[in-house]
Amino acid sequence: MPADIHPLAGTPAPPSLLVNVPRLVTAYFAGRPDPAIAAQRVSFGTSGHRGSALNHAFNEAHILSISQALCEHRRRAGIDGPLFMGIDTHALAEPAFASALEVFCANGVTVMIDAAGGYTPTPVISHAILAYNKGRERGLADGVVITPSHNPPEDGGFKYNPPNGGPADTDITSGIERAANALLEAGLNGVKRIPYDRAVVSSNVHRYDYVTPYVADLANVVDMEAIRSSGVKIGIDPLGGAGVHYWQPIIERYRLAATLVSDAVDPTFRFMTLDWDGKIRMDCSSPYAMARLIGMREQFDVAFANDTDADRHGIVTRSSGLMNPNHFLAAAIAYLFTHRPEWRGDSAIGKTIVSSAIIDRVAQKLGRRLVGPPVWFKWLVDGLCDGSFGFVGEESAGGTFLRRDGEVWTTDKDGLILGLIAAEMTARTGRDPGILFDELTRELGVPFYQRIDAPATPAQKSLLKALSPEQLAMTELAGDPVRSAVTAAPGNNQPFGGIKVSTDQGWFAARPSGTEDVTKIYAESFVGEDHLRRIQEEAQQAIARAIGS
Repeated sequence: MPADIHPLAGTPAPPSLLVNVPRLVTAYFAGRPDPAIAAQRVSFGTSGHRGSALNHAFNEAHILSISQALCEHRRRAGIDGPLFMGIDTHALAEPAFASALEVFCANGVTVMIDAAGGYTPTPVISHAILAYNKGRERGLADGVVITPSHNPPEDGGFKYNPPNGGPADTDITSGIERAANALLEAGLNGVKRIPYDRAVVSSNVHRYDYVTPYVADLANVVDMEAIRSSGVKIGIDPLGGAGVHYWQPIIERYRLAATLVSDAVDPTFRFMTLDWDGKIRMDCSSPYAMARLIGMREQFDVAFANDTDADRHGIVTRSSGLMNPNHFLAAAIAYLFTHRPEWRGDSAIGKTIVSSAIIDRVAQKLGRRLVGPPVWFKWLVDGLCDGSFGFVGEESAGGTFLRRDGEVWTTDKDGLILGLIAAEMTARTGRDPGILFDELTRELGVPFYQRIDAPATPAQKSLLKALSPEQLAMTELAGDPVRSAVTAAPGNNQPFGGIKVSTDQGWFAARPSGTEDVTKIYAESFVGEDHLRRIQEEAQQAIARAIGS
């Protein structure tokens, strides 16, 4: 499973690679998925259902059935408050929004939509849910975000956030998935809907100002005054995503020395540079997709970008360019736990099982408990709600943290505040996050971490997901004895859908992507680059032997 870099990676997208938006939207409405074909059924990955209308994986029938299944879940769970709904800038977001609204209104659900008809980041939906539910025991709100995250322009996505504001747990999503597929199999018999023209003007639909409450509340989670008074120069690139109309109000309200490097919104995302595999992908942790902002690094003290629904972050510094997500998480954790005196003395750090071990060493240095659940951020939600986690993050450039007073901010990933905390770190220490991380490594050691995305067929992904330590049969890795081989996270003993092999000097983990036909291979060494390459090579060879690829 080689991870070959496309010759056009990091260069502007040529016209021949741009999605045909009219054809895509036509396929959304005209395509008829066949529930007898696994790839055309409703399937919730790590964060909702994703796919493209062009291959019958994200069509109107999917959204109608998912929306009806969600209404039935709300009735069973006794959720009768408003549903906060947002969309990102992918071409399929608007059609899916219309389909979902038709079903929600037909089922009598009160829906809160953006007052200006704009885009709404995932963390803003989480923030709105938590703000509404605070102090309530009944009539609780939940939410939907129509987004495939950083996926290519031809994809659509639909994810659900329950009343705790975070990503829905598997017990919820599996039930919605089963009910939605049953509706697909029944030819949508049982789906209630009314025409969009009636739905959008019905009493069930309320226009809600998402921007103002979120922007006004930011000073309670980030020291915005420190950023302003320092005059730190900030560059911001929304990558054409849902955060595009939030940054200018933030800049103006807090009088920041910040520049929005682009406010372009285009469903083809023609302004992007191609990712590692030659696809357009709004991955703010990819040096290929982030080539534009990296090229501007000397213009700013610190710069950052978000993916399309703004739940991920990419930090660019003068000192180190685009930071490895794990490196920034480690630096941010070290900073926050020494600059938030009102946080609980026992508040812990949450990280996913495939995040860097440098975070373990930072936690030990801070004397803080570290909890490592599976790869999914959803396992960390409860600790944020009760304040027992100060910071939670995952290796794919996602994270959130508590308010300055130790109360919950969001229970979903918030790429906007991770960018702003990079600015606060620079403002208050006089050193950018890249320098702060380098200072950490002088004491804790230098980690060499990399994720490889390798093409994989659905059959190969299924084999990898079921792979056991006995089948892998590794006793040595890169010259060191294997200390552990696990398929469940130590934090809560939940399976993470892959396998992790560790030695005293490094580790690797492999799992199939929940949203694309790729296998993700994570590896880390505390010895050096050559040792990392050896870990990666031996990992790929062992996996290939085990799954027959």
